[in-house]
Amino acid sequence: MYARNVPYRQIRAFHTEESITGYQAYAAAVAAPAVAAQRFVPPFKRERMTWIKPSFLWMMYRCGYATKPGQERVLAIELSREGFGWALAHACLSHDDRRPGWAARCCPPNARTRSPPRWPRPSERPSAHLEPFV
Repeated sequence: MYARNVPYRQIRAFHTEESITGYQAYAAAVAAPAVAAQRFVPPFKRERMTWIKPSFLWMMYRCGYATKPGQERVLAIELSREGFGWALAHACLSHDDRRPGWAARCCPPNARTRSPPRWPRPSERPSAHLEPFV
């Protein structure tokens, strides 16, 4: 076996030169209009914080295989690389990264506390070969 230089942080997801695909679970009331319009429309709310997963199987596990209330529909969400880059540039770690000012950058007074993300164990990762998104 050979050694590879694996980055400390990486995103593994289906992607093309133009887009990256993530997955998120929604209630039928949100998912059905979004599927019909092929974009998010009301009652979808941009203000709602969400955690898009890069793996369909990981999303299925997290939403109880589409059995949890309000998470009965799993949508594939295709984001432009530009939009995904914008989201990453404006994102914040869910835990203190020990750099000065973390709380001011990442914990605005009106933010709701959510549970931290749980990265999938190797057995939960998809079996398809996914290259790192670079």
